[in-house]
Amino acid sequence: MLKLMTLPLTKKYEPTTSSEIPQETSIAQLKLFIQEYKKQKKKAALLHGASGTCKTSSVYAISKELGLEVIEVNSSDVRNGEEITEKLGNALKQHSLFYKGKVILMDELDGVSGTKDRGGIPALVKLLQDSKFPIVLTSNDPWDKKFSIIRSKSVMIQFQNLNYTSVKKVLKNICEKEKIEHIEDDLNVLAARCGGDLRAAINDLQSSLKNNKIIRENIESIEPRDKVESMISALTKIFKSKDVEITINAFNNVNEDFDKVTLWLDENLPKEYKDKEDLFNAYNMMSLADVYKGRIKKQQHWRFLIYINAFLSAGIAISKKEKNKEFVNYTPTTRILKIWRSNMQLAKKKSIISKLAKKMHCSTHKAMKELNFFKKACKNKKFSNNFVMQLELDDEELKWITS
Repeated sequence: MLKLMTLPLTKKYEPTTSSEIPQETSIAQLKLFIQEYKKQKKKAALLHGASGTCKTSSVYAISKELGLEVIEVNSSDVRNGEEITEKLGNALKQHSLFYKGKVILMDELDGVSGTKDRGGIPALVKLLQDSKFPIVLTSNDPWDKKFSIIRSKSVMIQFQNLNYTSVKKVLKNICEKEKIEHIEDDLNVLAARCGGDLRAAINDLQSSLKNNKIIRENIESIEPRDKVESMISALTKIFKSKDVEITINAFNNVNEDFDKVTLWLDENLPKEYKDKEDLFNAYNMMSLADVYKGRIKKQQHWRFLIYINAFLSAGIAISKKEKNKEFVNYTPTTRILKIWRSNMQLAKKKSIISKLAKKMHCSTHKAMKELNFFKKACKNKKFSNNFVMQLELDDEELKWITS
């Protein structure tokens, strides 16, 4: 049996009814489309909106309420015409054994190829026209010109970014049910920084926990949401796919340099690649990227950036024999936080040395040599109080010298 916090909170608290989803207008439109599918002129519903706005969970919740089976086809597995015809076509032919009917869900439409030679879009359009069951598509950005014919054949249903109040309400509910120790301000920060992305807010909540308590320092170590989400999307493309055409562009829209990208990859690779050979091959790609980074520094040949990108994206993607089907919670590197903490400790030390040198009328070099003596002497409370008063140490400096 799974322990309380083993299951990802995003999975554990998936909405079970449509009333739990704070998208009333969108839910009503989708429910009407599915209920009156046979009367609809357009044979698909295209749910669009930012990541984490409950598009996929809405389909499952409504289908459950209507007694319908959901057959999900992920676009990461069907990128060309042949694959779409085979997998989606088979789903449309199958009859539901235990339900009144079914809904076909094609998640993450953005991954379908729009090029003529791969035939993904034309094959999908043909299946939409011939379907006897409601088809629901989801997309973060349906306005790409390759989806123009899909838009014309679909009922467009927008899912808005969730407001701050709705997100906080969900987080508070989770904290109460999981008996998570927290203060209101922690939830305010988590709800405000997610940018309307509920899934991201719940992931941030779980990342901030230690011993079932929200740690503010952990919240502050999480990258701003606009960067984190795009980075997580990029990592998902690389780790969950072997398609070079998709993965080679994974970092194109990520607002980070390759140094930060490398840190993210280094932090999450061991979580994703369980096979030792796959992990070795992936780190070999990272080392090759580092070689070209060195050549750029030495020779100033900035055209080598294209090789760095190739090794860190497609190179790592094709390093695996097969993708890991398990859920992996990608997290930012802790190394930067450790460096920051180290720098803060060093800054306190330098400040104390400077004050000590001034009082002793000596150089900072000499004061630094004597610092360990004073640090040990400060174990004595009487000496410590006098020392702090003489040097006018602040609370953080006092904490350092007496630790």
